[in-house]
Amino acid sequence: METTRRAEPRGAGEVPGERSTPEDFLRADFPWYGLDDAFPGPRRLLRVGTAADGSVEHGSLAHGDRPSVLPEPGREDRSFAVVVTLAARPVRSSPDGTGLLEATSVSAAAWLAGSGLLSCTWPGRMERALRQDWLEQQTALAWDLADHLDGGGWASLTLPVDGSPREFRYRESEYGWVLAGTTDRGVHLGAYGRGMSAYGLGFAVVDDPGERYT
Repeated sequence: METTRRAEPRGAGEVPGERSTPEDFLRADFPWYGLDDAFPGPRRLLRVGTAADGSVEHGSLAHGDRPSVLPEPGREDRSFAVVVTLAARPVRSSPDGTGLLEATSVSAAAWLAGSGLLSCTWPGRMERALRQDWLEQQTALAWDLADHLDGGGWASLTLPVDGSPREFRYRESEYGWVLAGTTDRGVHLGAYGRGMSAYGLGFAVVDDPGERYT
């Protein structure tokens, strides 16, 4: 019996030892996005996420400082923004042929961005033993929020994409901000950050991530 199930690609956040290579990014059949030339700071490759058959489905490019866990109140935090590019895919057969995978969407980009922010967040005073429980709870909340982009907690934010204004869904929390939208280039965009205002950002295609990102 055919079923439709949600794809859960990995690789949105910054996890030590799991950075991808320029060659990994070049295997994608869709364009990558990063911050446009108005951003003057450092740029880094993060990771690509792949489907069960090894095809590249999404990936992340980082800008600014390396993310650190959320500091204690009153301490200066690092400033960063990460752009997540997710291929726009229709409903398609699962690699094992047992069912169907849902079409990718802006909601999926929002979840990838939200889970990426969680991967570099650790509330102050939390015991290490409790982190996994907290992470699981927050990940479930991120799923729910991403599935309701028109609900409470999300606002509209217009930002330039390839020089033209595009509408994004935007949300702030004590951990940072998350936004998600789409393009006319066959991809959905997600982004997350902290210490860097989302209101002044712009996005542009990155033709060869290996040339501009270390």
